[in-house]
Amino acid sequence: MERVVYIDGRFYPKDEAKVSVFDHGFLYGDGVFEGIRAYGGCVFRLREHLVRLYDSAKAILLEVPVDIEAMADIVLESCRQNGLRDGYIRLVVSRGKGDLGLDPRKCPRATIVCIADTIALYPEELYTQGMRVMTAATRRSGVENLNPRIKSLNYLNNILAKVEANGSGCAEVLMLNDQGLVVECTADNIFIVKGRRLITPPAWVGVLEGITRGAVMGVAVEAGLDVREEVFTRVDVWTADECFLTGTGAEAIPVVECDGRRIGTGRPGPVVADLIRRFRALCGREGVEI
Repeated sequence: MERVVYIDGRFYPKDEAKVSVFDHGFLYGDGVFEGIRAYGGCVFRLREHLVRLYDSAKAILLEVPVDIEAMADIVLESCRQNGLRDGYIRLVVSRGKGDLGLDPRKCPRATIVCIADTIALYPEELYTQGMRVMTAATRRSGVENLNPRIKSLNYLNNILAKVEANGSGCAEVLMLNDQGLVVECTADNIFIVKGRRLITPPAWVGVLEGITRGAVMGVAVEAGLDVREEVFTRVDVWTADECFLTGTGAEAIPVVECDGRRIGTGRPGPVVADLIRRFRALCGREGVEI
């Protein structure tokens, strides 16, 4: 089945889906987006994703030209048009077509793009054997500059760190803030396990408040873990009992080595395995029907 892409009220064949080269999303990274997953014919936590999208748009004074209910319909119809029951949805709202200047007032109407397709960020063996990560030299942009809680189209900070990952042979890298605190990875939130404590960095250090992050924290509470949002350093990662990453694309994936230090036994641990099982079960029973 040929994929079709939604752009501003119409569906176009994938190869014909285009936006203007004068769109400020293309020219300046001026816009916001969401990555959303569908499982078994249902879109997982659609409302939470859309609330975050509209919050991000509000933070950059971007007026979304449709309301949240209409946007939900766009996402669901994109899945239907592509026959998608299990897959990945990329929803983009850019500032829209303007001129070559920076002034957002020159963009009279935002552009909406919705892509429904499949995604596989990491090889399957990393989910069963665990992944290696290293610490990137590239620091996370400060919250006073471009707060990562705004899920904007400007991901160059993350991409520069991803370039380091590619050069090191690692699938992911840790990103630190200017205080040397662990923030997250290029596309994933991070958790460490110490005994029965599950710890993830708080939003104020420069963290995107991931939808999958929140879902995993919820199932961890149900599992009886002591769930905490606390700051930590690389040493805490090196000495953790277990470690894993979460993200819409990645879902939940164990980490078994960081900066050449084995984490725990060097194999995916029992707490992480249980949380991944619980998260996948949650995805199978929760969502908005396509």
